[in-house]
Amino acid sequence: MWMEKLSQGVLRVLTPLGPRYLKPSFAQRLYLLWVFRNFETLPVKVLSLRQQRLVEAMCAQHGFVSVLEPNGLMDTPLLGTLEQRPPVASPRQPDRSMADAVSSFAADFQQRS
Repeated sequence: MWMEKLSQGVLRVLTPLGPRYLKPSFAQRLYLLWVFRNFETLPVKVLSLRQQRLVEAMCAQHGFVSVLEPNGLMDTPLLGTLEQRPPVASPRQPDRSMADAVSSFAADFQQRS
């Protein structure tokens, strides 16, 4: 079983949209086998910063893959399961001066109508 995981294992990431799967490289699979050596499922909060960065890089670099076979059965071995996807860099907050300008423009527009 370890050899199957090492050669073709995937990491399952539970997201609000449902489970997603990442196909890591050989070195990443080896490292993830060590991370999940005692547990099948881990919350993201217990991962070290280095481990969180690895998962973020895998999400950005490889993207999610489909592991469902045509017959609907999943034969691909799981390295482990993360309970939620690590936070990705949040989008920039809108500038307050821009929001104020838009709201004053909308108020002006409503007064003229």
